[in-house]
Amino acid sequence: MLMNPSYVDIAGGVGRVVMSLMSAKPGLSIDTLAIHGGQHHEPITGAVMPPIVLSTTFAQDGPGNHKGFDYGRSGNPTRNALEACIASLEGGKHGLAYSSGCGAMTNILHLLRPGDHVVCGDDVYGGTFRIFDKVMKPMGIEATFVDMTDVSRVEKAMRANTKMVWMETPSNPMLKVFDIAAVAELAKKQGVPLVVDNTFATPVLQRPLDLGATIVVHSTTKYLNGHSDAVGGAIVTRDDALGERLRFLQNAMGAVPSPFDCYLVLRGLKTLPVRMRQHVASARTLAAKLVGHPQVERVHYPGLESHPGYAVAQKQMSAPGGMISFDLRGSLDQSRAFLKALRIFACAESLGGVESLAEHPAIMTHASVPPENRKALGIVDGLIRLSVGLEAEADLWADLEAGFHAAKAV
Repeated sequence: MLMNPSYVDIAGGVGRVVMSLMSAKPGLSIDTLAIHGGQHHEPITGAVMPPIVLSTTFAQDGPGNHKGFDYGRSGNPTRNALEACIASLEGGKHGLAYSSGCGAMTNILHLLRPGDHVVCGDDVYGGTFRIFDKVMKPMGIEATFVDMTDVSRVEKAMRANTKMVWMETPSNPMLKVFDIAAVAELAKKQGVPLVVDNTFATPVLQRPLDLGATIVVHSTTKYLNGHSDAVGGAIVTRDDALGERLRFLQNAMGAVPSPFDCYLVLRGLKTLPVRMRQHVASARTLAAKLVGHPQVERVHYPGLESHPGYAVAQKQMSAPGGMISFDLRGSLDQSRAFLKALRIFACAESLGGVESLAEHPAIMTHASVPPENRKALGIVDGLIRLSVGLEAEADLWADLEAGFHAAKAV
């Protein structure tokens, strides 16, 4: 694709793009930003959608005299458009895209040095625990996992060498809700960044930077893409120094997404607000029905008044999300029978797609967490996690009923 300075200004400078959008029309809703944030029609052809630029290298008029791009790992117009859009949705200044959520997390953790310490929420994605325990720990970076529902525990876990605080909220898979603003205040006193994994909530339901967080991280594989056809990750921050450092690490470490995957996520973002509204509506209905079911011992969903984090969720989220976990009464065999009987809910890892998914955290997504840790967290043999998709609510409930019937027959 031909390049000119006007296109480079739009796709090449994430900060400039977001600032120009926000200053031109302050107060743009997230529905509008999801479609237009960080993007502009391509000026040469008038293409409304950002083109997919597959080139791995870019011609230069002379040594070092390029048009904003020199090598595909260092920058790509399609990737830059995605980065700018995600940054605008999160209300950030610097957006960075990665080849996976784990790649994004690893990039953030390379801000640390041997001997540094991280305070992390106790209930996190199994891959996050694995990075801390199996990758960063041998490199001399230690993590303490605490229940952040009690902010005093976060404060007690702080050390002189604590250099970062990390949380997921709502958490995975127990749907715990942590007070972002309160923990951000503690991190600020310590002089360290607060990183919030916003994958479950998305910027549609929760904006951590507005609540004091320093960095937001996403697995774009999930809700942001929304179609279960592209693996990716993203980071957003308002801090210029961190943004510059993260950009260096992104280029140096090279965990960048392909232009086509960037296009897929960018396409998914355009329907994110609409999708989230339906995910939430159906999840609310199913959670309410699960509460009254005789085969369900406990339902974990931030939209229920019985949820321990309900008040905090009401304060910092616009809606409780599309994820539900519940404890099925009975044995592991009954959990297996329940999942095998489902036909609309696919028994699969991941979440956030248009299709509904069901999984068994102890065996699947959190198998890397030691059994004693899982037990302490409540990740028991009966725990089932649901990602509620966009199918008809009545069909989804009928499918769950079939699962309950199969579990009862064991």
